[in-house]
Amino acid sequence: MKNDRSRRFYAQVVVNILYSTLIACLVEVFLITNVDMLVNYLEKTREELIPFLRVFKMGTVTTILYVILGIGIFSFTFLLLQRKTLRYIGKIAAAIQNISEGDLNTQVEVLGDDEFSMMASNLNRMEADIRELMDKERESERTKNELITNVAHDLRTPLTSIIGYLELLSKGVPIGPEMQQKYIDIAYTKAKRLEKLIEDLFGFTKMNYGKISMNVGKVDIVKLLGQLLEEFYPSFADKDLAYELTSNVPALVITADGNLLARLFDNLINNAIKYGAEGKKVLVKIHADEEIVTVSVINYGYVIPADELPLIFNKFYRVEQSRSTTTGGTGLGLAIAKNIVDMHGGTISVSSDLNGTVFMVKLKVNFDVNRENFRAIG
Repeated sequence: MKNDRSRRFYAQVVVNILYSTLIACLVEVFLITNVDMLVNYLEKTREELIPFLRVFKMGTVTTILYVILGIGIFSFTFLLLQRKTLRYIGKIAAAIQNISEGDLNTQVEVLGDDEFSMMASNLNRMEADIRELMDKERESERTKNELITNVAHDLRTPLTSIIGYLELLSKGVPIGPEMQQKYIDIAYTKAKRLEKLIEDLFGFTKMNYGKISMNVGKVDIVKLLGQLLEEFYPSFADKDLAYELTSNVPALVITADGNLLARLFDNLINNAIKYGAEGKKVLVKIHADEEIVTVSVINYGYVIPADELPLIFNKFYRVEQSRSTTTGGTGLGLAIAKNIVDMHGGTISVSSDLNGTVFMVKLKVNFDVNRENFRAIG
């Protein structure tokens, strides 16, 4: 394609040169013939011009004059034929100057199909790429600022509580044993929450920048989810929630990273407990076929508004900010879950209505370790 454009461009230049040469030759022949006749006529009729006319009788001088005149005619004709291209080059040069000065709204109209049109097209694409890169840089800066703000807020809240209760215990103020134990329990709970926040933050950072490796092996996903639900029993009891695990197969061994899957479903179950307390039940469903296993984590609490569903897996996003002060969290749990699913070459989606909020994860039974892991991590 590029070679075709080059050939067309050079062919056009050669044609213009030939046209210019032809025109210069015709003009030269016309002048030589007519000037010679005119000089002979003037010599016979106007004797006072004879000294001046002798110049045209000097072969060398006359030849030089005709050569200079021919070059001039050729140059003028060639520039006339190339004027459109020269104007186009001027526009491209002006656009390059504007872009170099920071004007990223410059566009060059792509005319024709030659070297310069390709240059204009590439310049437009480069300008768009630079603008996109700068937009990403601004978004990255905004995200970093948001990260600092969110982390500072989320870490400060439990830390302030821990310091406050420990300060009460350390001042030696008479406090009954029951109240002392209550303060210690609160401080411990806040410390665990602080630990979870830090784990989420570091976990998301590692995944987001591809600094986490996968240890893929054989995992019984039915057994894994059963164990996770048992581990969450105290949280279910604390929220007065029932839970149920259903599966169309008694066991299913898939190829995956067991630790990452545990973290994935840990986040989804924890999310269902925090936001599903009003529904009194959390349901986990497993449906497997030969190639895909689908895990649905369902809670029957707060209905997520339809306009918020597309944003649910964005980092730091929280449904209804006012509820976040009571439910806690960094807003990274679902972003981490999506990263883990992506690393396994699967999909995750969410739906929410009066029949429940459903987080649906689809994973390949036989995960292509080399191809998918390279795509996700590399």
